[in-house]
Amino acid sequence: MEEQHIVADRTLIRTARVISAVFTPFSIPFLAFLILFLFSYLRIMPIQYKLIVLGVVYCFTILMPTLTIFLFRKINGFSPEDLGERKRRFMPFLLTITSYVFCLVMMHRLNIPWYMTGIILAALIMMVICIIVNLKWKLSEHMAGVGAIVGGLVSFSALFGYNPIWWLCLFILIAGVLGTARIILQHHTLGEVLVGFVVGLICSLLVLHPLSNILFRIFLF
Repeated sequence: MEEQHIVADRTLIRTARVISAVFTPFSIPFLAFLILFLFSYLRIMPIQYKLIVLGVVYCFTILMPTLTIFLFRKINGFSPEDLGERKRRFMPFLLTITSYVFCLVMMHRLNIPWYMTGIILAALIMMVICIIVNLKWKLSEHMAGVGAIVGGLVSFSALFGYNPIWWLCLFILIAGVLGTARIILQHHTLGEVLVGFVVGLICSLLVLHPLSNILFRIFLF
């Protein structure tokens, strides 16, 4: 009986690790663009244009942060678990923010519309808030990313006039599963998970929703 409990616990932990790896914060902007290009009115855009945008987003929000953080770990001899400590999260945050700034500049030079550039800006603002909060506390960037997607769905539904209810149900479910995984792995408390989700949600709504994004649209243009 005890062995069964041990096996069950190990399976639960492995499942939680897989869920955390799939919905890593690095993948969130790319996933947001992919959803837009496949399931919104933006699917009518030329395939070459979509591939260029996805390529830029992938390079600056997944590839560059992953490589720079990997090099940072190797140079300093840190393990992935070491970077989970609050005091050691500053440099990975800074490297990620730098990559997002480059992504924002590149998209601006390519004259990509504000409602797409805004996704990167919302993620960038979210990262800045995370790094400031991290000085005294710790919140879940995984949950901030999912919260940003939920906010983005609400914002783009208001912008393009479509019903996002099924997408909202899906990502709220994912948020619950992901938050549970982060708690199971003991990387975050319930409070850190909830605050992370709210931060991502608010950042996304402020930057992308047509009722609140006037100042950000001016900045993006």
